[in-house]
Amino acid sequence: MKDLGELKYFLGIEFARSKKGISMHQRKYALELISEAGLSGAKPAITPIDVNTKLTSRQYDEVNKEKYNTNKDPPADQNTYQRLIGKLLYLTVTRPDILFGVQTLSQFLQAPKKSHMEAALRIVKYIKKQPGQGILLSSNYKNKVTAFCDADWAACPNTRRSVTGFMIKFGESLVSWKSKKQTVVSRSSAEAKYRSLATTIAELTWLLGMLKEIGVEVMQAVKVFRDSKSAL
Repeated sequence: MKDLGELKYFLGIEFARSKKGISMHQRKYALELISEAGLSGAKPAITPIDVNTKLTSRQYDEVNKEKYNTNKDPPADQNTYQRLIGKLLYLTVTRPDILFGVQTLSQFLQAPKKSHMEAALRIVKYIKKQPGQGILLSSNYKNKVTAFCDADWAACPNTRRSVTGFMIKFGESLVSWKSKKQTVVSRSSAEAKYRSLATTIAELTWLLGMLKEIGVEVMQAVKVFRDSKSAL
């Protein structure tokens, strides 16, 4: 309980016990963030980010002046933007549903624009819909590990790199998740998905090793799910 108390102090994590298990959430922290952003009276957003909107950097806009009008998308206050993204990063500890959006917006910390700030505020509006949403550590024990992974091919318009996303469950409890831009450019969607599969396997290798060290038995073999036959 001492460790849980430290987590609650540093990250604002709250715990609630029930027959289903232990629920971890940051409701108080989320409400403080909504109030600080001045969105207490705003209408909640349905999704954390608009996937049809491609966010670009200021350098990219300057190179493509014919396509992007820089006057319509002026620079945003850097300190305010960095502070907001930092607070959203803390929320990803219990909110994997906003991880992709926060990962995308964290690429523009050095030179944010008005569109970036609006996208960040949209995530806050999405959080406002269910500020108490979090993760359930299920009481139903199952000693099997399952993983799900995917990739958004060429998701970054600035570098044409893909984004890897995965989630790993121990039994019915979510224990690991990540959304990160890949380090190289993939020439096809199959290659991008294969790289995400490799990243997931690396995370699984580390997780299984850790579980073995602490004496937790895991049912073999671990199942990894993805939607690309070519990558498999």
